[in-house]
Order: sequence, then structure tokens, then C-alpha cells
Amino acid sequence: MSIKTPQEIELMREGGKRVAIVMKELSAEVKPGVTPKSISAMAADKFKKAGLQAILLGYEGFSDVICVSVNEAIVHGLPSGKPFKDGDVVKLDLTVAYKGMVVDHAATFVVGSPQSTSIKRLVEGTQKSLYAAIDAISGEGTRVGDISAAAQKVMDDHKLGIIRDLVGHGVGHSIHEDPHIPNYGVAGTGPVLHAGDTVAIEPMASLGDWHIKTAPDQWTIEMADGSIGAHFEHTVLITEKSAEILTQI
Repeated sequence: MSIKTPQEIELMREGGKRVAIVMKELSAEVKPGVTPKSISAMAADKFKKAGLQAILLGYEGFSDVICVSVNEAIVHGLPSGKPFKDGDVVKLDLTVAYKGMVVDHAATFVVGSPQSTSIKRLVEGTQKSLYAAIDAISGEGTRVGDISAAAQKVMDDHKLGIIRDLVGHGVGHSIHEDPHIPNYGVAGTGPVLHAGDTVAIEPMASLGDWHIKTAPDQWTIEMADGSIGAHFEHTVLITEKSAEILTQI
């Protein structure tokens, strides 16, 4: 990981705001009868109009502009033509560049009617774990374990399966930079973060076990036990005394 310059941070800040607007607009289209493919087409159009580059397209062979993961699919979902149905749990993951600087943002949405108690627990618990992890950042000198432990506590409190083989990461000059940021760990341990570092914090959890598998499309990552999963992600700037969420309006 490299500390970002003030100019690079400003580009990431602007890119983050733009992708957050796109996420808000796309979320309104996640409804019964709409397909993941149509959501990705909307995203491509909105990225272009916002001056954002869809850097997932072609990344290690990925053939679309965003990831759309449904129900037991937890991340890296290759958008399909299967329409959303009432009650589906949909994860949108948007990774873009703005004038060369990369930001990463993901959120989970429930299609249609009010979700069951367990789905509500899953989505709310995973989202709360994201903000608890961000709140655990005390600026210069924060250790990765501080973030990991905070995320884990909330997910444990909500009795969720914490995905262990997928992690958050540094981001900015490329999609994936050091360090890895697991969603479980021990406070006071791990790599030290410095003011000017930018990281993607992304809790991922399920209603079942934590083990995962790769789907037949060779991209989509699914829960091995078929349980429903949730995923939230913000790109965050480490400041001198705290953190700034870059991927928000």
C-alpha cells in the first residue's frame, strides 16, 4: 500500500461521491421482474455519464461492468438474465476509476415485500458491522485487527456466519492493494495503517456456515451450504485521528 497524495485523495473523494450516486439510483431499480443484466446495462450508462470507468470489465476476464450477487451468491456475481423475484437478497458491487483512481462500493438490497426476521437480521447486522469497523479507525497508527475485531463483534452479536476466505483490502492505484482486512480478528494486531492510506472495508456474512464455493460460471462466489448472504462495502480514507468515508453522497 502507498499513502495517497492530496491530489489523489481528492480524485478518490470525487469518484466516491459519483459512484455513491449511481448506487442510489440503481437501488431504486432492484425490484421484481428486473434482471441483473438490465441493472448492469443501467450501470454502464450511468458510469459513462458520470465520467467513471468500469474497470471490472475485462478484469482477469470478467465480462461485465458490475457484480450482481443474488441470495446464496455472496460476491463476484456475473449478471444473469434471471429476473429478480419478491424477497430476493441482491448485492450490488461497483468498482470504478475516476481519472485513474479506484474506489469500491457495495450494498445489499431486499427485493419487494418486507423481509423475514432472519433476513432483516442478516442485512442489518452486516451493515452495522461495516460502520462499527469504520468507527474503530482512530487514524494514524490504527491496526488492521482493530477494524477486524469491531466488524466481528457486531456480526457475532447478530449470530451471523462471517465469511473468512474473502477480505477487505487496500484500494486506490489498483483494485486490490495491501493490506488484507479480514472481517474477524484481534484488536491491536496486524499491519499498521497511516494517514493517507485508503482501504475498502467490506463485511460479508451469511445466515449459515461461512464456507464458500465457486459457481459453474467460474466467477460467482456462493455460500457452500446454500444460505443467504449479505455484503456491504465502503472505500475509506485514513486521516490523522479518524477516517473519512469516500463512497457516500
